[in-house]
Amino acid sequence: GLQLILPLMATWWLLINLMNMALPPTINMAGELLIITSLFNWSPTTIIMTGTGTLLTAAYSLYVFLTTQRNKLPTNMANTHPTHTREHLLMALHIIPMLLLLMKPELIMGPFT
Repeated sequence: GLQLILPLMATWWLLINLMNMALPPTINMAGELLIITSLFNWSPTTIIMTGTGTLLTAAYSLYVFLTTQRNKLPTNMANTHPTHTREHLLMALHIIPMLLLLMKPELIMGPFT
């Protein structure tokens, strides 16, 4: 797949996918836990729908990552140019705020932390 042509970009995408799938120290996990607990307090039967939605979202994110990165390389992507510093800078500028929020989540969580 594309991991053979763009290995560092695949690593960036893996990190972003893991954050999207609510990896334990991320803000997404804290948000999902707050939403799930408040929905469960509102109506205990919503835990089934919320759990199913969370599971399907994580499974789909992982499926898309694996099919684009680990499958056979499409023939139209064989002439893809390697990434340059500006693409990696763009990815870093997208992921740095999430990493900084890991260290100080009360910036967006307020009194809930």
